[in-house]
Amino acid sequence: MSEEDLILRMAAPSEGTVADEWRGIAAPSADDSNALYLELDGWEGPLDLLLDLARRQKVDLKAISILALVDQYILYIERAEALKLEIAADYLVMAAWLAYLKSAMLLPKEEQEDPSPEELALRLQLRLQRLGAMREAGARLMARDLLGRDVFARGAPEGLKVLRKNAWQCDWFSLVRAYGQVKLRTEPVVHMVAERPVMTLDSALQRVSAMLGVTLDWMELRSFLPANAEPRLRKSALASSFVAALELARMGKAEIRQEDAFGPLELRRVVA
Repeated sequence: MSEEDLILRMAAPSEGTVADEWRGIAAPSADDSNALYLELDGWEGPLDLLLDLARRQKVDLKAISILALVDQYILYIERAEALKLEIAADYLVMAAWLAYLKSAMLLPKEEQEDPSPEELALRLQLRLQRLGAMREAGARLMARDLLGRDVFARGAPEGLKVLRKNAWQCDWFSLVRAYGQVKLRTEPVVHMVAERPVMTLDSALQRVSAMLGVTLDWMELRSFLPANAEPRLRKSALASSFVAALELARMGKAEIRQEDAFGPLELRRVVA
């Protein structure tokens, strides 16, 4: 099989399937006044017949000037006054495929990276089916009844009056204010934890140990707290000092006593 035969076979649809679609979407014949009649070096006749013969491998596309074909198509479009858009589109598709077939034949064989003949035939079939579906949908759309031509509106006014009641009514400022209130409710709440003064356990342990070495008498736990401290710091210092006293008693460096229930705690240094 020659290279030309292979290219034409790739573009040729199968018998009984795509061929029927080609005939269905082809442009009018040469007898029609809207037909595109070509006068080329290697061809003289209508465009749709040229494409059909090229598909059947009856015409040598290498002898046809695609540039002259395009020029005649443009001149045909410019001179046509009442040309249907679908006919012009059909002619454009045909001319584009002829140009593609010729360019494929002119390329060197080793440089071609075209798909297989079966794949190209399937692509062509899908394009023809899509074009046929669009033309059929356009024909159905244009065949529907038009208001004022096929169907007409009622001339007399309706006897029933439609009453509309507004459920809500407000001005622009009220609308913006309501939107702002809703927006504020949807914003995430950020919790800020304020920094408060505290006395760490290490600081309380050092303070209680240092003050226990001053005297050997019993000392109330509150006497180990810093003087003139603010209330929040005194609470933290009292808790830390109590834990420090328990730690010193565990280590054997201090003694703790409480004479009455809920009475004050007292501690003193253990004499070695």
